[in-house]
Amino acid sequence: MNKQSPKIAIVCDFLCTMGGAENVVLALHEAFPEAPIYTAIYEESKVPAFKNINIRTSYLQKLPHLLRKYNKLFPTLAVKAMRALDLSDFDIIITSSYLHGHQVTKTRQNQVIINYCHTPPRYYWSHYQEYLKDPGYGKLNPIIKFLMPLLIPRQRKLDLEAANNVDIFIANSTETAKRIKKYYKRSSKVIHPPVDIDRFKPKKQREDYYVTIGRQLPYKRYDLAVQAATILKKKLIVFGNGPVHDKLVGMAGDSIEFRTDRFGDASDLEYEKIITRARGFIYPAEEDFGIVTVEALAAGAPVIGLGKAGTLDIVKDGETGVLFSSQDVKSIIDAITKAESTSFSQNKIRESAKKFDKKIFLNKIREVVKDNCK
Repeated sequence: MNKQSPKIAIVCDFLCTMGGAENVVLALHEAFPEAPIYTAIYEESKVPAFKNINIRTSYLQKLPHLLRKYNKLFPTLAVKAMRALDLSDFDIIITSSYLHGHQVTKTRQNQVIINYCHTPPRYYWSHYQEYLKDPGYGKLNPIIKFLMPLLIPRQRKLDLEAANNVDIFIANSTETAKRIKKYYKRSSKVIHPPVDIDRFKPKKQREDYYVTIGRQLPYKRYDLAVQAATILKKKLIVFGNGPVHDKLVGMAGDSIEFRTDRFGDASDLEYEKIITRARGFIYPAEEDFGIVTVEALAAGAPVIGLGKAGTLDIVKDGETGVLFSSQDVKSIIDAITKAESTSFSQNKIRESAKKFDKKIFLNKIREVVKDNCK
């Protein structure tokens, strides 16, 4: 390997929706702008931030568009597609994965695979039982529930094979590092995901509403935030969309507002305007890390969040937010009530977000690559 200028490739699961994992891939591109990005399926219209980047896809890109929309229904196909990618030109392969991005294979002994792990696949490991109860596929749930016990053992085997090919694991949080140790029996270095802190300009005068945001999946438990705010008659602005969106709308009271248009009322600019004036940010999910909670702090909004997993790396109870211990409506109501009687320092909240600044991520990632140039 050329120690001065190794050839680098970046690999990720899918590029079909914009979220925290996709922002990590963008930051990896910023760190290594000459590196092409490989992915299973790419939907350009859904992720415009990647428009002018060298994106290379697997053979799954040739599927009819309707089938590509249901890409996550074909886990074994995705594994095979990633293993079939030709990465022989590259010395260092940086994979960003929460599902199958790390399923790439080496073509020579001295290639190095560095895996930035958002979590070992939740579907197979840490949250298998939860997904078995509610896979999040709506009308297809009965079929998925039937198939999961048949398919998951095979997927776990493939996942472990891929993990054994990884040279360096990077975990996005302390919680993910624990999962990597538990399921893969491997140690890892924690480097928190990049957050563009400077994009948020907190307003000193806060308004009387709360915010939550994210892909509306069953495990994120936005239903609890909606129910709690409805009972308290507190204004809650819910950004995002997803499989449980209609359910959330159905249970919401008059104090709940939904913003769903990624390029309109739920655009980045609209979100920045709303969160920088919000009284607080509610996040009931047991998250692997939770970039949106850091963004809330950067915007000066105290976080009312579940005191487990990634949130423990981000929020200090009583100083930058209020943590609750159980995923139930009463716990969130109590936490909101406690937050409203707590005097928070906006400067301290904002300052706490700076340790997650994107510049720190870029420096640490470049350092890992430099240390592994053979």
